[in-house]
Amino acid sequence: MISKEDSNEAVYRSFLAGNEDAFAVLMERLGNPLTLYIYGYTKDFGEAEDLMIEAFAYLVMKRPHVRDNGLKAYLYKAARHMAIRSLQKKKRTFSVLLDELHDLSDEKTLVDSIVDTKEKYETLHQCMENLSPDYREVVYLVYFEGMSHKEAAQIMGKREKQVADLIYRSKKSLKIKLEQEGITNA
Repeated sequence: MISKEDSNEAVYRSFLAGNEDAFAVLMERLGNPLTLYIYGYTKDFGEAEDLMIEAFAYLVMKRPHVRDNGLKAYLYKAARHMAIRSLQKKKRTFSVLLDELHDLSDEKTLVDSIVDTKEKYETLHQCMENLSPDYREVVYLVYFEGMSHKEAAQIMGKREKQVADLIYRSKKSLKIKLEQEGITNA
């Protein structure tokens, strides 16, 4: 039986000994604070929750030997590495896949004017964050995840025509936001 006075390490050892309830106690004790810690890196609560679950899954799969008073530090360090890796992956994906954006009508490609410098990259990132949720989601799914209109429509619960319209409007909106930020050849 686990009591409130038991240390996290004692609860963890109980879990390692086969007490499945001990894992639930650990998640209850450390889950929310760990999620908030990860949120400090990701600035995305949903992603922070996913990474928190991934950190606990890592603990379950690896079952590492943890020194006394070291479980929390071990878990936070693992979560920190996961968050940083996730951010690096997003950054690489974001900058590499920008090349796949299509022209808006016959105008120059957005990418040619954005990827030149880190400042322009940050401006694009800010403008993407300021898009409406539907616009941001459709741009992400189609251009950053490389999904077809049909796949994006299935995920978003829309028709392909609606997705095509959203893409057109989101690119137009993104162009306006970029121009407001001083990027005039978008």
